[in-house]
Amino acid sequence: MGTYRSPRRADAAADTRAAILRSARELFLIHGYSAVTVAQIAAGARVAVPTVYNSAGGKTGILAALLAPAVNDPSVVEALDAVAAATDPGEVVDLTAAHTRQDHERHWDILFGLLHDGLGEAAATEVHNAGIRAYIEALTAVADRLVALDGLRPGLDRETAVDLLWFYLGQRSWFVLVGERGWSFDRAQEWLAASARQALLR
Repeated sequence: MGTYRSPRRADAAADTRAAILRSARELFLIHGYSAVTVAQIAAGARVAVPTVYNSAGGKTGILAALLAPAVNDPSVVEALDAVAAATDPGEVVDLTAAHTRQDHERHWDILFGLLHDGLGEAAATEVHNAGIRAYIEALTAVADRLVALDGLRPGLDRETAVDLLWFYLGQRSWFVLVGERGWSFDRAQEWLAASARQALLR
């Protein structure tokens, strides 16, 4: 016999989790991740401290939930599908620049606001690093497409191509140009794509 699940109880649990995430997001962006306590998050959400752990997994669980929309953005799959279909190496780089820009721009407040100064706690840094590994995995697929198209500069191997893609189109590049130097996303995308093409392609 199946276990009955109350829709009202499920809705209440979802509302509680949403309140916790809203509270944490606001506090993290104002004070920085490491300066915020679970007790402060609970107070902001008007719940008990154990509820934060039960509903959202504590600070690292909350961080993972807040970053998940950026890490799992549909634009990543769209970008890789477009890259796989492209037959021109320059187009591959331009598509990668456009889609990494889109992901950063769409989630800019949480990405730059939370991550640009570091998180300050080892467990949180590991959550961030998991997202970075997924990012580099996607860029590795881009490098593989450039190799398949014989588009890389002579002497440039796959591993170096991944490094250069990360240097020009990785998270830190967007943080520096847009967040720290005040470039528009349009200007940053144009410059980063052109620079990546020059560094990578024949």
